Amino acid sequence: MLAKEIKNGNIVNYNDAPVLIESITVQTPSARGAATLYKYRGRNLVTRQKTDITLKGTESLDEADFERRSVKLMYRDPAHVHLIDEADYNQYSLELPLVDNELPYMTEELEGMLALIYNDECIGLQLPTAVELEITECDPGVKGNSATGRTKPATLVTGLVVQVPEYLSQGERIKVDTRNGDYLSRA
Repeated sequence: MLAKEIKNGNIVNYNDAPVLIESITVQTPSARGAATLYKYRGRNLVTRQKTDITLKGTESLDEADFERRSVKLMYRDPAHVHLIDEADYNQYSLELPLVDNELPYMTEELEGMLALIYNDECIGLQLPTAVELEITECDPGVKGNSATGRTKPATLVTGLVVQVPEYLSQGERIKVDTRNGDYLSRA
């Protein structure tokens, strides 16, 4: 896969390990004949360490021999998250530290959650970019407050606290961006 074809969310082989690409920066040359540089920030899915990769536009990386399987959350215990494969009903367990970033968005009814399978072992999760969650606790909404851009904190069903517009109230469902935890819209 050429450097210019690599996108966010792709999983590539780098130093004999799978790396999930999280961000891309393109550096355009100012001189004639210079090559465009692609700088990638990724996460090694085996060791969980951040990895920086720099490639010229003509260089390439191999796609990792990876499989994404659609899964559902079964339950969570003090040490693990237990998932079930929606196709063949295999069960996977991931230690809580491996899914710390994903936990605030995971519910049992979440659609579109993918398990990352490498060498027949689940080594991580990929969530959809936006999830719907219910507001369980916030100050009551006041009529007429929709004209201003003020926000208030709201606690969601998973325990995540998000800044939402003042007119939202408890019990409403909202969409939240899983990449940065920001409020997107009403669901």
